[in-house]
Amino acid sequence: MTISVDESQRRAARAVGFCYLFAMAVSMFVELYARGHLVVPDNAAATARNVMEHERLFRLGIAGYLLVMVSDAVLATALYVILRPVNQSLALFAFFLRAIETVIGVVATLNSFDVLRLLSGAGYLQAFTTEQLQALARVPVSSYGAGLNVSFVFLGLGSAAFGYLWLKSSYIPKSLAILGIFGSLLLASGSFTFIIFPGLMNMIYFIPIFLFEVSMGFLLLLKEIPIGQREAA
Repeated sequence: MTISVDESQRRAARAVGFCYLFAMAVSMFVELYARGHLVVPDNAAATARNVMEHERLFRLGIAGYLLVMVSDAVLATALYVILRPVNQSLALFAFFLRAIETVIGVVATLNSFDVLRLLSGAGYLQAFTTEQLQALARVPVSSYGAGLNVSFVFLGLGSAAFGYLWLKSSYIPKSLAILGIFGSLLLASGSFTFIIFPGLMNMIYFIPIFLFEVSMGFLLLLKEIPIGQREAA
């Protein structure tokens, strides 16, 4: 099958490259510093104290992850533009999976505002003791993590579908496309397994998709897809 590549697809490819790197950098900042620096596992009091002492940093984490969700929406759209000529139906299916991931991610992020409300000491919360409010604040913190984990299932499935289209398109090296498919399916299956067996959480299954997205980011920013006719695999 012969597919064409035009200037709109080339611009979309650059957008994909930027979004991969931007979203990865901001996500790491949020998870490893803005939230990871403040949230203490199994210690509601310490978490509450950290959040209130560093409220601006906590809010920066919320804002950062919302930017990631905007980036993901741009990413899904750009991927659809690039890969639609390969298989429009599969590209549309992958787009909707990534859109669902984005919506779940936004809802999960909004739960973080409940943490601030509960710890603010507003008048209508004075019926609760400080310890009770701290315990209650752990609920939206946990909901945030659970929501992100569910969103990763859709992220992995959508990314795997796009990865298959990358493989068929011959736009990128086949080895990189295969890494994308493998890493995406590993992320989806690992996140789904965690829903059933929460004790099996392991960050190892994030590594292949991390390597794929970073590699794709630099590849699509530094090397343009040639315009013209190309043979699909």
